[in-house]
Amino acid sequence: MEQTLLLNATYEPLRVVHWQKAITLWAQGKVEIVAVYDREIRSVSFSIKLPSVIRLLRRIRIRRNAEYVPFSRANIYARDRHRCQYCGERFSTSHLNLDHVVPRSKGGTSNWENVICCCVPCNSRKGGRTPSEAGMKLLSIPRKPNWTPFANPHLGSRHSDWLPFLSMVDISYWHTELQE
Repeated sequence: MEQTLLLNATYEPLRVVHWQKAITLWAQGKVEIVAVYDREIRSVSFSIKLPSVIRLLRRIRIRRNAEYVPFSRANIYARDRHRCQYCGERFSTSHLNLDHVVPRSKGGTSNWENVICCCVPCNSRKGGRTPSEAGMKLLSIPRKPNWTPFANPHLGSRHSDWLPFLSMVDISYWHTELQE
């Protein structure tokens, strides 16, 4: 489904939200719709085009730390370029999973150095084993990036409505941090 770019009241990009969250924020009167997709959603009483870009009506403060890169699902997918780290094929986010290289059942932790994205078949094949136990090889060693992976140039190519807002500022915070 479509994603929506959420802007601060100052037009600074904050994060990407699902279109349903965007509609909810709009219905609550918290945002205005800046750009829309061609696609419409309909209810019994009204129809609305899916929002592509929304802007908060009230400015929120953002904690900025140039060295801090949030550990999030979206940032892991972006770091790994939506490519399964076992078979090397590219997938949409709906066909990817997060995989602990050293399974949590064997003491593995949820951090940049132990979590990768992989496709569902490879994740099932690996199971609760390490890659070597499963006879699988990692394409690359997972590392914490020193840049915000979600703010990458490929975003604009998929969402041309977003380009003017993504090129305005340096983005250092995008998604909610994953919890253990």
